Amino acid sequence: MTAVLSGELLLTELDRARLLKLNSAALRELLDDASALPSPEIPADVVTMNSRVLVSDGTGAALQPLTLCYPAEADPHAGRVSVLSPVGAALLGRRVGSAVGWRTPTGARRELHIEALLFQPEASGDYLA
Repeated sequence: MTAVLSGELLLTELDRARLLKLNSAALRELLDDASALPSPEIPADVVTMNSRVLVSDGTGAALQPLTLCYPAEADPHAGRVSVLSPVGAALLGRRVGSAVGWRTPTGARRELHIEALLFQPEASGDYLA
């Protein structure tokens, strides 16, 4: 098994290959900074594509479930966030317990805390999701 550093951004090799095809400059920078592992080696607490996470915003509001998806499957009202959105890109490759931040189009700083991973394809043996 590959050694993983705490705080390191992790992706599956398959997610990295698929995301590179989206040809996004902002996403490419994130992908360049990430370590890619074979799907079976991704730790079960890492947010991968098609993962469903439970997040909090630190205000005491109810926990919110979000699913990280590809742009064509995005539906923010249903909690399906595109990996090309600021919040989606911030979640990708992060571990449960992490705080993730991004800037809105108006420049405001937002932050979410990843409380739990409700579903991760790789943890359930689905290496092609």
